[in-house]
Amino acid sequence: MGIKTYVPYTPSRRFITSDDFKDITKKTPEKSLLVPIKKTGGRNNTGHITVRHHGGGNKQMYRIIDFKRNKYNIKAEVLGIEYDPNRSSRIALVKYTDGEKRYIICPLGLKVGDTVESGENVDIKIGNALPLSAIPLGTQINNIELVPGLGSKLVRSAGGVAQIMSKEGDFANVKMPSGEIRRLPLKCYATIGQVGNLDHENVTIGNAGRNRHRGIRPTVRGTAMNSVDHPHGGGRGKSKGHNHPRSPWNQPTKGYKTRNKKKWTDMYIVNRRPKGVR
Repeated sequence: MGIKTYVPYTPSRRFITSDDFKDITKKTPEKSLLVPIKKTGGRNNTGHITVRHHGGGNKQMYRIIDFKRNKYNIKAEVLGIEYDPNRSSRIALVKYTDGEKRYIICPLGLKVGDTVESGENVDIKIGNALPLSAIPLGTQINNIELVPGLGSKLVRSAGGVAQIMSKEGDFANVKMPSGEIRRLPLKCYATIGQVGNLDHENVTIGNAGRNRHRGIRPTVRGTAMNSVDHPHGGGRGKSKGHNHPRSPWNQPTKGYKTRNKKKWTDMYIVNRRPKGVR
C-alpha cells in the first residue's frame, strides 16, 4: 500500500494522488462470484430523482461478499487479494477445503497462502471469525454483526477497527471507530483484526473527471440558484441574506438532529460518539 503522485503537467494534476495498488495480487475477479449492477441514476421506479448527484460512471460488477462467515470449522486458503470497485476496503478470495470459493473483507496483514477459519473454538488470528463471547477483551475486531446470523453490518470500510471493552450478561460493550460504545449480543460474529487499505483516506480526487468515473455528478451551490429552487437562492449579487444553512427542502443542515428521540435502538448505545465526529 502506498500513495502515488503525478507529474504536474496541468494545475489539477499537481494535487492528484491515487493508490499504487501494490497490495493487489489478483487482477481478474472470480466469475462465479460476480453479479451485474443496474445503474439507476438516482431514480426510483417512477422515474423521480430520489438521490441527487448520481449518474454515469464506469461499468461495475458486484462482488458477492461472504458477510456471514457461516462455514464453521472449515479452513480456507487465501488465493488472492483483489480490488473491489464497490467498497473502500480490499477483498480476499478464499478457497475452502471442500472446494467452495468465497470473497471476504480483507483485514490488515492477511496474505496469500494464509488460512482463515470461522467458529467458536478457532484461534484468535487475523482473518478468523468468532462470536464475541469467544474473543478476549481488548481485541481489535471488524466486520461485526448487529443481529446474530444476519451477517456483518458494522466496521467494514477501509481502516475500520473496533475494540471489545467489556462483557456483561448476554452483551458485550464494543467501542466503534466513531468513539461510540454500543452493546452487542455475545452471539454476534466478528472478524479479528483491522480492515486493510489504510491509505484510502489519503487519496486526493483532484479533478472533476475522476468523480464522474465514480458515478458522482456535479453539486451546485444553493446560493448560485434562484430563490424558487433553493432556500439560499435569489438576492442581489452574491448574497447570503439572512438564510441559515438549509437543504433544498428547508431542513437545517448543520447540527440539526433528525434522529428519532424515541428510537428503540437507543437502549443499546452506552456512550454516544463525541461531538463533531460523523
